[in-house]
Amino acid sequence: MSNPIHVAIADDQVLFRKGMIGIVDSFDGMHISLEADNGRSLLDGLATASPLPDVVLLDLSMPELNGVETTKLIHKQYSGVKIIILSVYSEDRFVTHLMDLGVNAYLFKNVEPEEVERAIRDVVEKEFYFNEAFLRAMKNRMATRKPRRVLTEAAPATLTPREIDVLGLICKQLTAPEIADQLCLSIRTVDGHRANLLEKTGSRNTAGLVLYAIKNSLIDPSELLS
Repeated sequence: MSNPIHVAIADDQVLFRKGMIGIVDSFDGMHISLEADNGRSLLDGLATASPLPDVVLLDLSMPELNGVETTKLIHKQYSGVKIIILSVYSEDRFVTHLMDLGVNAYLFKNVEPEEVERAIRDVVEKEFYFNEAFLRAMKNRMATRKPRRVLTEAAPATLTPREIDVLGLICKQLTAPEIADQLCLSIRTVDGHRANLLEKTGSRNTAGLVLYAIKNSLIDPSELLS
């Protein structure tokens, strides 16, 4: 049996928070291990949590410490904790700004429970979950940029051809073993390429690598949805 997924939630709207707790607790192999009504109380809870949650469901508009500032502090103090934003703000600028900060997914509060479950599982297994809202925001951001170039021509000079190959497969949501099999490499070598990509691109996580690939025209955002 796989390990249970521990989830925390921070939202100042009591009815929504309690409803989400019931929904997440109904998912197989998941449970809410920590709840808070603002970012400050969430951080206080994380300081004594054992084990730490795998994923935090985080609202943007909260008293005392909002979602943006809470995201920054979680990255600084608990780098292994994944963050999924749950927000009523659907404007592209909110989506892209939070993804730029390194959150692992951005969901609107009116999504179906099935999408919440899928997002949680994906960020635990693959470190990111991108949906149509994210793709729309990225396409709009790129609308005024020059057209997409050929992959090998678009890559910054600091990336090697093999790193470009690995990055492309990461964007297609392949796991390290799957990438190793497709490129005839060892898993250790793939992990090494991923570490180099994180360092060279200044990315926090896999989601950051995908954002880097999109911003540098290494992949069409529409290719991220199967």
